[in-house]
Amino acid sequence: MSALAILNGPMLIGDTIVEGKAVLIEGERIAAVIDADAVPADATRHDLAGATLAPGFIDSQVNGGGGVLFNDSPTVEAIAAIGAAHRRYGTTGFLPTLISDDLDVVREGVRAVDAAIAAGVPGVLGIHIEGPFLNVERKGIHDPAKIIALDDEGFATITGLKRGRTLVTLAPERTTPAMIARLHDVGVIVAAGHTDGSYDDIRAALDHGVTGFTHLFNAMSPLTSREPGAVGAALTDPGCWCGLIVDGRHVHPVTLQIALAAKSAERLMLVTDAMPSVGQAEKSFVLNGQRITVVDGVCVNADGTLAGSDLDMAAAVKNAQAMMGVSFPTALAMAARHPAAFLRLEASHGRIAPGLRADLVALHPDGDVAATWIAGSAA
Repeated sequence: MSALAILNGPMLIGDTIVEGKAVLIEGERIAAVIDADAVPADATRHDLAGATLAPGFIDSQVNGGGGVLFNDSPTVEAIAAIGAAHRRYGTTGFLPTLISDDLDVVREGVRAVDAAIAAGVPGVLGIHIEGPFLNVERKGIHDPAKIIALDDEGFATITGLKRGRTLVTLAPERTTPAMIARLHDVGVIVAAGHTDGSYDDIRAALDHGVTGFTHLFNAMSPLTSREPGAVGAALTDPGCWCGLIVDGRHVHPVTLQIALAAKSAERLMLVTDAMPSVGQAEKSFVLNGQRITVVDGVCVNADGTLAGSDLDMAAAVKNAQAMMGVSFPTALAMAARHPAAFLRLEASHGRIAPGLRADLVALHPDGDVAATWIAGSAA
């Protein structure tokens, strides 16, 4: 089978947009990055027609899309539908995300993700279990009746995935540093979120295996004059990763700029926290018995409480440039290279380089998606 050559457009190679190059794909992986005039004669060609080629976006927090909520339908078919909806917006890798629910539902979700990866469902990289081990004081839209303590049964449930990555969001003050270390030691990626913990609580958690913060600033103890809180811990720890929902409503643009100044872009990553409304015309759905409606681009319940987002990754990349003032290459890194590193997938995902998976997105000059490839296959 001949190689696929993608050419005739700028490309993000490393941290730089370059011209005059071609990407050769053989099977599921990038074989080479070469000069465009050196493309083999027998290669199949894809003409970018001036679109920019970038690493495919990786979203570590996807509750739903295309009218499907993962909690309501923890199945392989639901995962495929969610992935297909987000692929239209450049997401080539994602974690189906469960918000707080009964452990039986979590177990179903874990089994579904395992089966989806085994079946080769495009884009699925693992699972994000966001709760139920949270602090009810920072529950947000999560159902307080579902929030529980993390015990041995919970540990067994959230460590059951055999394939892919497991990301767990928990409130560190509602468990112990020893439990966090136990999760870390078996390969679970642990993030702090929906937490009312003090700076000292979060600092201890970081020292025992927490490596990220779920939707920084939202549903966590804030930075104040005498108590730095979870936000203070996140912004002053040099190694942890911080997810940001960059829609202009979850976090004010000035607050985003403060995070950028304190943290630098190198440890910030874009997430959507997307709900079923992404990728479909119907902009309302039911969550935990509540009607959720998209109002001014944001998902809210009847009381105005934020309930995830109607954001997609292509829009998040555009918003990061407009609201945070970062460059196009930096915004692309926040959508691909950084989440890949957070998920410990940097050896296979998140960059355009020989040997890595051919998960790619082509973007028109306005930032809209022209084409995607997952493991070398176009949609």
